[in-house]
Amino acid sequence: MGDTTILLADDDRSHRAMLRLLLEDWGYGVAEAGDGEEAVRQCRERSFSLVLMDVRMPKKNGLSAMKEIKEYEPTIPVLVMTAFSTVDAAVEAIKSGAYDYLTKPLDFEKLHVCLRNILEYSALKEENSRLASTLSGVEARQELVGNSPPMRSMLELLRMVAPAQATVLISGESGSGKELVARAIHRSSPRCKGPYVAVNCAALSESLLESELFGHEKGAFTGAGKRHEGCFRQAEGGTLFLDEIGEMPLSMQVKLLRVIQEREVTRVGGEKSESVDVRILTATNRDLQREVAAGRFREDLYYRLNVVALEVPPLRERKEDIPLLAAHFAALYALKNKKEVKGFTPESMESLIRYSWPGNVRELENTIERAVVLMMGEQISKRELPDSIRAFAEEKELEAAALEAESPELPASLEELERLAIRRALDRSKGNKSEAAKLLGISRKTLHMKLQKGSS
Repeated sequence: MGDTTILLADDDRSHRAMLRLLLEDWGYGVAEAGDGEEAVRQCRERSFSLVLMDVRMPKKNGLSAMKEIKEYEPTIPVLVMTAFSTVDAAVEAIKSGAYDYLTKPLDFEKLHVCLRNILEYSALKEENSRLASTLSGVEARQELVGNSPPMRSMLELLRMVAPAQATVLISGESGSGKELVARAIHRSSPRCKGPYVAVNCAALSESLLESELFGHEKGAFTGAGKRHEGCFRQAEGGTLFLDEIGEMPLSMQVKLLRVIQEREVTRVGGEKSESVDVRILTATNRDLQREVAAGRFREDLYYRLNVVALEVPPLRERKEDIPLLAAHFAALYALKNKKEVKGFTPESMESLIRYSWPGNVRELENTIERAVVLMMGEQISKRELPDSIRAFAEEKELEAAALEAESPELPASLEELERLAIRRALDRSKGNKSEAAKLLGISRKTLHMKLQKGSS
């Protein structure tokens, strides 16, 4: 949520300051506007993920401000706050394009859920539109999605490696997206206009693998009815990706090492060597250092392949990316199945985040595709998830119950929120009441009165 910024428009400075602290605790960026005109001006000057707006404000009320904002930015979601006495105005706001409204005093749990649902739905709409206009289904799957620290580190290394000619060894668990990384390296390299050829070394027998990689002459073996150009020649000027390199037999490893050293290939049954110009990327889910120690992988080949090591993090180590990935796949399969998906219920998303994902991103993609196919409503709910994921989530919920009992719950009233905001402001200012009052947007005298009231 680091890139999600909410515009908070409310003329009550104290209430606005407390809401800001709460929103920031939930991980959102916050900008503030004290009236409707200021809200319109800020929306014209920069982009926001969402507007949280009070109905009754000076200069320009929330409804008028929302209409102007929608004229300028029709896709921005607006969540309206209103007192019971102005519910009719809120209903009018819904008719004019607001996503929803909440009545004051706010139910903070409902606010939290509502914000999450709105932002998930907006992400799905944006992703669906992007996929429909710029990508085919196959191209969409080739995207690396994620903003977690492990993914950012990997992508930064990828950006440095891609322009080079060095051989790259991509490691990671099955289903983590190693081939997506290889394709991303190729697309970002000077060889991007050349061919990209992928070979699964575990899928072919030794004799077939040799022919597939190096090619063969006509009559080289039974069934060789014509000359065949191997993958090294097919990838000329581009990239050759050798997946599951750890499964390659030792005898083939010797031949591969020679090709890498000499940059020449000889077809099976042929005598003449031909030079090749390819960049080699390899991938494995094995620990090749252990394979070398066990004598199952050649040490000299390992060092030839491991010029640059790039490790793809498993999904369980990048759980912050699960909502992004889930939205990406939901948009993809909604498009494919001609369905409209308005996000995930809080319970289903919580289940996805809690799950350990032994099959990594591939398992998540399959899960979301299944859910889109089976869904009956507008949101993907818990009932569309596989039994294994629901059972795992329920088990984790029981384990978390004790921790939740020890943790403070969301404030149940405005008074509790006020006390919480004051405590946090004092913590941030290290007890300096003048600084705390500035953070809260109130005077030092008002803060002193509130502290006295809270202690009485």
